[in-house]
Amino acid sequence: MLTALIIVFVLAYAAIALEHPIKINKSASALVGAGLLWTIYAFSSGDHGRIGHELEDSVGITARIIFFLMAAMTIVEVIDAHDGFEIITSQIRTRKLTTLLWIISWVTFFLSAVLDNLTTTIVMVSLIKKLLDKPEDRLWFASMIVIAANAGGAWSPIGDVTTTMLWIGGQITALGIVEALFLASAVNIIVPLFIVSHLMRGRSFETRKDIDVEPSSTPSFERNVMFFLGLGILILVPVFKQVTHLPPFMGILFGLGILWLVGELLHREKDDGAKQRLTVAHALTRIDLSSIVFFVGILLAVATLEHSKILTALANTLDQVIGRQEIIVILLGLLSAIVDNVPLVAASMGMYDLKQYPADSFLWEFIAYCAGTGGSILIIGSAAGVAAMGLEKIQFIWYMRKIGWLALLGYLAGAAVYIMQFRLLS
Repeated sequence: MLTALIIVFVLAYAAIALEHPIKINKSASALVGAGLLWTIYAFSSGDHGRIGHELEDSVGITARIIFFLMAAMTIVEVIDAHDGFEIITSQIRTRKLTTLLWIISWVTFFLSAVLDNLTTTIVMVSLIKKLLDKPEDRLWFASMIVIAANAGGAWSPIGDVTTTMLWIGGQITALGIVEALFLASAVNIIVPLFIVSHLMRGRSFETRKDIDVEPSSTPSFERNVMFFLGLGILILVPVFKQVTHLPPFMGILFGLGILWLVGELLHREKDDGAKQRLTVAHALTRIDLSSIVFFVGILLAVATLEHSKILTALANTLDQVIGRQEIIVILLGLLSAIVDNVPLVAASMGMYDLKQYPADSFLWEFIAYCAGTGGSILIIGSAAGVAAMGLEKIQFIWYMRKIGWLALLGYLAGAAVYIMQFRLLS
């Protein structure tokens, strides 16, 4: 049985990693893999009651993450429908290229901690398409946005799907991850920022002339209300969990309900055609359901490896062969530049026991950093990178030659900072 489970999982994982060459959506591969794994697991075990109980537990854990992600995605879509992000982007006034690079990078860093790194990348890359005239400059900026978005998502419980998984699973706490990873994540972006700034020093830029920027059709009052309310809800979800001790998905669903109610009141006087695109109901149709289905499939697939004790055996083998925990996690982060970090983190959650490694221990915090930022090393290593690749037509080889080594330097520097910080404070 164990051999069959491993073979099926490896094949499903390979199909996910090779999504683009084989032209099969990774969500389909994840669902087929999950179905086959649970079927093999059920047939090989005579205790159907135990299998059913384990599946119910796995579905419950998966549902917590899915409900959270769906609500968060919907809130971001509502803000975007009201042109809320223009509140941030309209404040940029500089004409110095290096100053603009620092502003864009740090806005991305902090914005991705509140939203998520994929959405933030799309917003910021769309902004630089309006600001910068030279294609080469836009390539550099888009690449730095990818690094900043992944670094910003790593230190926030809601900034990256893998960090959210660890938070909902109880491996990290909201305040603990912010305190532990903020400095390391900041170093992760500062190192490449200094180098790229040196390359661009003394240069100015002109705003693109070939793009007509249409004024927002949303009244400023409505735009401000929905932007600050949506942002406030996302920020206050960790506070809600701390105060009520309810799981995060309950807090964000509650917040989505409040946003929905306020939106209905704001637009109640408009005709159906005018308000339709501004509603939460419309936003629900715009969220990336394919990604949601992928998370369901991969989390259920990894759950079979956890219940069958394969992941525990893998953890013991890594400890015996490599020995040093920090080396294992750094390699995990490097691997996330090649394959999707969601199943990597899901597997690590099953490999190590919370009783042995309690919340906010070195292992979980370092996994959050490495899995969150390691994907920046290659353009295909993160959802943010793939989005930027599509928006700015970044070539894989160009990114690897020009940006990959910068992202690697930032990754290793941040990892060193976290390890030193942990040893000093612990």
